[in-house]
Amino acid sequence: MTEYRPLLQLPDPSGYKAGDVLVLIGELFGRGYANGLVDEARRVGMTVIGTTVGRRDSDGTLRRLNALELAEAELLLGGTIINIPLEAGFDMESVDGTPSIAEQLKKNRPDDFATASFIAGSVEKAHAAGTARFCLHLSQVEEELLKLIPAGSNILLAHSMAGGIPRARVFMPLLNRIFKGTGDKYMESEVFWNSPLGQLCNTSFNEVTADTFRYLIEGTVSLRKRNSDSGARVSYSAYGYHGTGILVSGEYRWQSYTPYVQGFAKMRLEEIASTATVNGIPATVYNCPEIQTNSSALFLGVEISLFPLLSAIRREAGEPVATLLENRCQEMLKEGENVARLLAAADRYLSSPILDQIEDFATWPQHNTREQAELMLASSAELMEMHSDQKQLVCAELSRIVFLATGRLMLHSSWAPESAVVWLNHDIISRLLADQRGAGIV
Repeated sequence: MTEYRPLLQLPDPSGYKAGDVLVLIGELFGRGYANGLVDEARRVGMTVIGTTVGRRDSDGTLRRLNALELAEAELLLGGTIINIPLEAGFDMESVDGTPSIAEQLKKNRPDDFATASFIAGSVEKAHAAGTARFCLHLSQVEEELLKLIPAGSNILLAHSMAGGIPRARVFMPLLNRIFKGTGDKYMESEVFWNSPLGQLCNTSFNEVTADTFRYLIEGTVSLRKRNSDSGARVSYSAYGYHGTGILVSGEYRWQSYTPYVQGFAKMRLEEIASTATVNGIPATVYNCPEIQTNSSALFLGVEISLFPLLSAIRREAGEPVATLLENRCQEMLKEGENVARLLAAADRYLSSPILDQIEDFATWPQHNTREQAELMLASSAELMEMHSDQKQLVCAELSRIVFLATGRLMLHSSWAPESAVVWLNHDIISRLLADQRGAGIV
């Protein structure tokens, strides 16, 4: 089991400088965790090189970005993108004329999740084909990096791939019941997870979220050797999630969003980083706090853990910073509501004895229970109802602070990482805001 290792001290400023390079493995979409890392790399003068997952044509063919797509992606990134598709996963792979897993899933209905089946051997063959394609394309990306990056440059290869839900309509109704369902619509995550469709998700999550990090480390040996031989550093980072330490009833406490079935893949990601570190390769998984993004919208209730960040900022960063942020948040609330009531509502859920019964670091990730799910969803609805505009949310403002702060912490920590797995909790994020190195985040 991974040891719980929160980052307790702000990292010293890194040695990254102009001429050094951040390589983002995984395409940048919208605003999320990776934006903070990219922003900080640019702020210290690094060159940013990106990659793409490519696009699928209507017939399922994976292709490079066209000229317009590439221009838009490079504008969003603020750097050059190597236009070689690094799509991870295997659900679209067709081997020897066998229908892809996505195609086979079209015949399944949500109610049949427990009896779903696949053509014998097709999942294993598709999995192997997807891995082979990804690794082949990764070798081509490495060839381009060797051309683009001078031998004396320090490099941070940042893995930002996650997810892996197979592309089939059958999953969304099921996942909505797991993450958003109450009453007759409630579904036990453990029942789904132990079904054929749940185990397919498990295999896919491992491939996309975790194993691509191993492929990245193994597939950039030439780049690592060339730059290391010249005295430069080559390090790896990845985005993890394994619960977060937040202020609950006035004390910092580890807690987790439940159910987080992707957590099994996140632990596999940690194991990959630990193995690389033992072998002398600087590779670190940074377990980041919950945020609300387009991709996390499925996990209704994940945002509740964000609100106590306001209390942590008041404690760690001081009144001027806290008051500035709280005033901004107050403007988003309905008349008659206030930040204190918002925080009290979040704390009622997070300190509930119901959560105490299921949250345990040693046995993480936990599956949901009906009682926990209904309490979480009711609490989420209560907190959302306090806002005057559902498109202007306090948790969105706090999410922005989290991804900017974690980007700074990750970049500088990666220069001389403390361990293979590190937690970036609310306390260290708040302390960053009190330091000159956190200037401009709030």
